[in-house]
Amino acid sequence: MSNNAAPGQLPLWLKLAFTAWIIGWAPTYWVLLGPQNYFWLCNLASFLILVGLWRESRLLLSMQWLAVALVGTLWALDVGTAWLTGVHPIGGTEYMFDDDQPLLTRLMSLYHLVLPVVAGLAIWRLGYAPRALAWQSVLTWLVVPASYLLTEAERNINWVHGPFGTHQEWLPPLVYLAGLMALWPLLIYLPVHLATRWLQRRGRLPGAG
Repeated sequence: MSNNAAPGQLPLWLKLAFTAWIIGWAPTYWVLLGPQNYFWLCNLASFLILVGLWRESRLLLSMQWLAVALVGTLWALDVGTAWLTGVHPIGGTEYMFDDDQPLLTRLMSLYHLVLPVVAGLAIWRLGYAPRALAWQSVLTWLVVPASYLLTEAERNINWVHGPFGTHQEWLPPLVYLAGLMALWPLLIYLPVHLATRWLQRRGRLPGAG
C-alpha cells in the first residue's frame, strides 16, 4: 500500500478536519457501543481513511472508496425514504428511528454520509488504484469471519448472522457466511470499481499509478 502520489495533493484542512472527527467519534462509540462495533467494515473504513489521508496513499483510499461509496448511498436512501414515508426499502437502518437508541449514537451514524465524500474527494485528487478491488476483497475476507468469531451474535456485525440486520435460519451458518464473503465484493465493491474505472478512462479521474 505504498504512497503513489506526490505529497501535498490533499488539502491540510481535510486531514485536520477528519482527524478531529475521529478524535471525537472513536472514543464516543467505544463508550456507547463498545469496541466490538469497530468490526463493522464502515467503521474500520473511518480509521483506514484517516491513515490514507495523512499518507496520501492512493491504494488505501481507493480501497475505502469501494467500502463506503455504495454502502453510504444505500444507507442514505434507506434512511431518507424511511424519514419521508416511514418505509425502509432496504432495511438495516431501523436503529436510526429507535428511541431506545441514544440520540448521540444515531446522530454520529450520519458519518455514513461523510465517508463517501471524503474518500471520493481523495481519489479525485490522487487517482484510483485498480488494485484496490483485490486488496479490499482480501480485507473483507479477513474481517467478516473475524466478526463472526469475535463479536456477539445479537449484534450481527457485518450481517454475519443474516442480511439487513435480520438473523437468517434457512442456511447453515457457515454456508451463509461463505456466501456472504463471496457476494460482498461482487455486489458492493465491483459496481463501484467498474464505475470508477469508467470515469478514469474518460479522463474524469487521474490515471492509476
